[in-house]
Amino acid sequence: MDPILLAVLVVAVIGIIGAVILVAASVVMHVPVDERVEKITAVLAGANCGACGCAGCADYARAIVEDGTPIDRCTPGGAACAAAVAAIMGVEAGQIHSMKAVVACSGDCEHTTKRFDYQGLNSCAAAKGLYGGDGACAFGCLGYGDCAAACPFGAISIEQGIAKVDRSKCVGCGLCAKVCPNAVIRLVPEHRRKPVVLCSSRDKGADTRKACSTGCIGCMKCTKVCAKDAITVENNLAAIDQDRCVGCQLCVKECPVGVIRIPGAE
Repeated sequence: MDPILLAVLVVAVIGIIGAVILVAASVVMHVPVDERVEKITAVLAGANCGACGCAGCADYARAIVEDGTPIDRCTPGGAACAAAVAAIMGVEAGQIHSMKAVVACSGDCEHTTKRFDYQGLNSCAAAKGLYGGDGACAFGCLGYGDCAAACPFGAISIEQGIAKVDRSKCVGCGLCAKVCPNAVIRLVPEHRRKPVVLCSSRDKGADTRKACSTGCIGCMKCTKVCAKDAITVENNLAAIDQDRCVGCQLCVKECPVGVIRIPGAE
């Protein structure tokens, strides 16, 4: 027999045998996939942002079906997404609050200064590693844009030396908060009347005033006007309990440094 023809036949036989083995393996090793996983994946936001704690939307869908993971963790999808997932799973969606990122710092270039001229990587993490950062306030936004780089929705920019959130683009995924080395970014429920404290300084009032003209000085005037006991001051910094707050905004008017504001109106 022609050697070339023989070689072709041998390769063909090997290919056929290999195909038979693969088909048999696919039948024997087949793992049934719950059709709900595919349905849930289809209704999720598709951002693959990881805000749910999973590697991506498909993994989150699988976790919901197989592990009973809560259905309200797709923050980009919000309430509509949770309702769609609930319908597929045959459960109640419950009340889902839309979350938005807030930069708890008001120390832009008009209100604070730098301790030294930082010359290094254009990174908040890198700047933080050098003597705690170059800002006069050790607790403030470093302003080098790690949060902006981490945001897959283009919702964060650096303006006047600090991070600013475009609330129309923010989906509340929390990726910005995870990369902020000073933890000045946090997620709060979306509300048009409830204020937040846009400061993270825990220094004493006098020291805060030296570092930033618009920092919280822990004067406690806000706590005295709040009829719902929604405001506390710990470590010289005011904090508002969003669940207790009714949006009366008396604290906004009372704050002597104007650091308590309504997100989106600051």
